Amino acid sequence: MNIKEKFSSSLEEVKGDEAWRMFRILSEFTEGFDKLSDLDFAVTIFGSARFSKDNEYYKKTVELAEALAKEGFPIISGGGPGIMEAANKGADDVEQISVGLNIDLPHEQVQNPYQNVALNFRYFFARKVMFVKHSMGYVCMPGGFGTMDEFFEALTLMQTNRIYHMPLILFGTEFWQGLIDWMKQTLLQHGTVSEVDFDLIKLTDDVDEVVSIMKAHRVWKKEQIELAKKT
Repeated sequence: MNIKEKFSSSLEEVKGDEAWRMFRILSEFTEGFDKLSDLDFAVTIFGSARFSKDNEYYKKTVELAEALAKEGFPIISGGGPGIMEAANKGADDVEQISVGLNIDLPHEQVQNPYQNVALNFRYFFARKVMFVKHSMGYVCMPGGFGTMDEFFEALTLMQTNRIYHMPLILFGTEFWQGLIDWMKQTLLQHGTVSEVDFDLIKLTDDVDEVVSIMKAHRVWKKEQIELAKKT
C-alpha cells in the first residue's frame, strides 16, 4: 500500500469514527429526553465532588435537598460524590425522585448510591442540556471549575434570554461573596456586564429562603403553563 492509499484508508477510519460519535451523541440526548420526560419542577444542586461527609457544606446540602424534596421537588445532581452525593441522599432519604446525571471521567466521578434515577453521559454538552431542560431552578453550593461552569452557563443563557429566567442561587456567602464582589467591581467597571444582570443571582446561607424562592417560582411557572394552554 502506497502513501496515498494509506492516507485514504486513515481518512475513512476517521470519518467512520465521527459518524459513530454522532450516533452516540444522539443516543445520549434520546435516552435523557425519554427517561426524564415526566420530571416536573425539579431543582438541580451543583457543588464540589471533593467534600467528605464531615464537611459543613455536605451536611447543609443534605438538609437543603431534604427540605426541597419534602415540598415535592425532585432533585437532580451530577451523580458523583461530595455535594452531588449529598443532594441525592437528601432526596432519597425522604423517598423523593433523586436523579443523577453521571459523567465518565478519569477521576473523581464515582456514581453515588443515592440516585433512584440514573443516566450516564460521555459528553458534557449533552449532560448540560439535561440539566437546563429538566430543572426549574439551580442551587450552586461551593465547588470548583465544574460548578462555576454550570453557574456561568446558566447565567449567560438567562442574560441572553436563551432560556426562561429561573432561580440561580449561590449557597454559601463566605465562599461566593468574593466572586460577586469581583464581578461587581471589575466587570461593571469595564462595562462588560450591566447592574441589572446581578438581579439574576441570589446569594444566601438560608435553607428556608431557598425553599421559599423555589416554591414561589413553581407557582409562577404553573401559572405560565396554564396561560399558555389558553392561548
